[in-house]
Amino acid sequence: PWTGAAPPVADAAVATRPGSVLAVMTADCLPILLADARGCAVGAAHAGWRGLAAGVAEATVDAVRERAGRDARLFAWLGPAIGPTAFEVGDEVRQAFCDLDPAAAVAFAHGPAPGKWWADLFALARLRLAARGVVDVAGGGLCTVADRTRFYSHRRDRRGGRFASLVWLAG
Repeated sequence: PWTGAAPPVADAAVATRPGSVLAVMTADCLPILLADARGCAVGAAHAGWRGLAAGVAEATVDAVRERAGRDARLFAWLGPAIGPTAFEVGDEVRQAFCDLDPAAAVAFAHGPAPGKWWADLFALARLRLAARGVVDVAGGGLCTVADRTRFYSHRRDRRGGRFASLVWLAG
């Protein structure tokens, strides 16, 4: 458990102590919040495409289950992120996901030019979570780029600003 004066900097965290609060700061990347059905553990992950491809969702699920029990039923919530009609990526991003799981191809639509794709982070996260048995997933679909009145977007505004997604264990 963290006991220092400064908060740790990481792409994911897990908590088991009642009263603990986890926060993930994002602008266009995807916040993934996890909780087990018995209320023993929670997790939060910052998931951009690199993090998703590197396994941050799976690692966070594993860490929550390690604390809540291997058979723990987990619930996930996907927060606001850059949406599937705003997230333009190159062939290398699509290939990275399809190399992990050929089914990931459904999360990409042809983009505005050859070698460009529209990526659906929400769909990619759901696939990565499902690979670890997490199928109770809510949220997703709120686009940070399209909804300028509610969300910051680095891609849209090219300036600072983040919002927090929180998960906690009741005290």
